[in-house]
Amino acid sequence: MVILLMGVSGAGKTTTGKQLAHQLGWQFFDGDDLHPTANIEKMRRGIALSDADRRPWLEAVRTLLEDAIKNKINAVVACSALKRSYRERLIVNPAAVKLVYLKGEPQLISRRLTRRRRHFMSRDLLTSQFDTLEEPTDAIVVDVAQSTAAIVHNIQQKLGLQPY
Repeated sequence: MVILLMGVSGAGKTTTGKQLAHQLGWQFFDGDDLHPTANIEKMRRGIALSDADRRPWLEAVRTLLEDAIKNKINAVVACSALKRSYRERLIVNPAAVKLVYLKGEPQLISRRLTRRRRHFMSRDLLTSQFDTLEEPTDAIVVDVAQSTAAIVHNIQQKLGLQPY
């Protein structure tokens, strides 16, 4: 099984994903690590990515998901997947990929981004992230106003997964 954690930048995909994978004894993959250098530079400069910019990145994430499923690797993958069309491209097998939407209010996410260090995503892009976001209707929704431990527990409970 693959758990795809989605949401805007600052929602806690990486932090939650690492802790969830650790608790389950699964592998964690961060979609941000698959961005081409040109995308990273754009985001660092506060320039929102276009669909064309995102296309090779989404293909790389899709390949990662396909490989995990094919090789029977249980994994947690963090990827913003903001648009429905992106998720349709990524969820290669709905029985094997479980979508979890980490949902937070813009004010909370903005505060988190202000405190975040060593990440290429400019806080100035948060508005464009929320503008791009098409909230999923087919996902497990988890409120990120809770502690990371509570979020992880909530995800495990909703998916019927036991800690490792």
